[in-house]
Amino acid sequence: MAKDLEHGRACYDRGAWHDAFEALRLADQAVPLDCDDLQRLGVVAYLLGRELEFERYFERLHHLQLGQGQPENAARAAFWLGLSLLFRGEPARSSAWIARGQRLIAQRECVEQGYLMLPGTERILREGHAAEAQARASTAALIGEHFGDADLIAMARHVEARALIAQQQVAAGLELLDETMLPVVAGELSPITTGLMYCSVLEACTKVCALSRAREWTFAFSRWCDRLSEPVAFSSTCLVHRAEVLRSHGAWSDALENACRACDRAARGNEKPPPAALYQRGEIHRLRGEHAEAEEAYLAASQLGYDPQPGLALLRMAEGQVETACAALRRALHTTTRESARAGLLPSCIEVLLAAGERADAREAWRELRELSEALDATALRAAAAQAEGAIELAEGRPAAALGPLRSAFEWWTHLDVPYEAARARVMIAIACDALRDRETSRLELAAARTVFERLCARGDLGRIDHLARTLPSDEKTKLSPREQQVLRLIATGSTNKSIAAQLSVSERTVDRHVSNILTKLAVPSRAAAIAFAYEHELL
Repeated sequence: MAKDLEHGRACYDRGAWHDAFEALRLADQAVPLDCDDLQRLGVVAYLLGRELEFERYFERLHHLQLGQGQPENAARAAFWLGLSLLFRGEPARSSAWIARGQRLIAQRECVEQGYLMLPGTERILREGHAAEAQARASTAALIGEHFGDADLIAMARHVEARALIAQQQVAAGLELLDETMLPVVAGELSPITTGLMYCSVLEACTKVCALSRAREWTFAFSRWCDRLSEPVAFSSTCLVHRAEVLRSHGAWSDALENACRACDRAARGNEKPPPAALYQRGEIHRLRGEHAEAEEAYLAASQLGYDPQPGLALLRMAEGQVETACAALRRALHTTTRESARAGLLPSCIEVLLAAGERADAREAWRELRELSEALDATALRAAAAQAEGAIELAEGRPAAALGPLRSAFEWWTHLDVPYEAARARVMIAIACDALRDRETSRLELAAARTVFERLCARGDLGRIDHLARTLPSDEKTKLSPREQQVLRLIATGSTNKSIAAQLSVSERTVDRHVSNILTKLAVPSRAAAIAFAYEHELL
């Protein structure tokens, strides 16, 4: 027993959660653990997603602390049980544990008074009483400061920040969330609080489309996790938000892995998969052009009560069912009132409305999106609004007017490191330039977009670029200089660059430059593709 106990403590100290759990569990089976070690065992159970085992260990901890005359510590255990149950959707049991904890310390001045305020404050915030929640959270934070308790200060301040955001004080709320995250990434908080704070901040950022903040804190937190032997186990909800952040920044494989982990975690607890995780899986499959897998994921999410929009509508549009997509998004907008949720629907709605030829309705939706981008002070929404404006101008036959907003959208997406949307903006810029007979810029923009789509494996978008290349005016010969046309003809005969250099009496470096120019001007990825393009467009 002693060997397992010492090993478990050592593993706990270095963040080897699985090994710590197994060693402490074995030690507990031999001889029941004392309060400190039982708390360690409960903590690692929580970090590994073993929530039912966490509950059993902390109930034991609570009663053991009571038996040893430690009412404050027993109240702290009651707080963690109440908070965990609240997050699991069991408000009655949560309230019972919080009430028990409050009764234990009713006549005591202690830091647990602040902790036990938090679950009720969280409930009040969820019920829409943001001002009251802010006041209660501020009081809890002051208690934390009085006792010098970093965990309580961080937890209370993050509730206060979310209450500010709920009152439309987005900038102030986000700044307070940033302050909350500093002790998180510095490793100054306990393991459970560390994970909870990151997950909550990530959720708040995604709700107000603060993509750059969500990304920055995700990478900062990941660097902190790298110091541990094993990473903190995230909640299913947190994994879903991580998937969303990673997807927006082009890490589609990692995003899919996080969405699948959310489903696996739920399965370990004999729970249904989180429908939002299924939706994220559908989004990634759709973007990759894997329509059957996307539809399966969307339908699975729908069966669990989750509205799979706008993803399913975009899938239907990709399948040519534009009217179906249009009807679905009109319905979704009609039944959605929360501003941030409407902001998430409007860009796709505009895209589908334009495909259906409903330009007036698309422009009305764009006006609302532009207003929301200002109200929520979100750069991502400003980028989406600018891209939508450019798309509308293109649809209405004003390519010159489209270029300004499309360039702004591209710059914003690039600043936010959202490569897929930036590439989509470049495709529209290419269409506008071609309409203005600036064919050289059009080809360059398409080539740049193709590079991104190829890296992401965005098959549907690659297909659309190929279609554009076939439908744009076939004056490719004028794009190539006479020397480049000569080099292309020699490439078509199978000649290598070295052979071409010898035949033309130029350096091999000069031929390399000509080949690079040919690939760029024709917006093709390889010599073989250049030959195929040349034959298709009768350049040879």
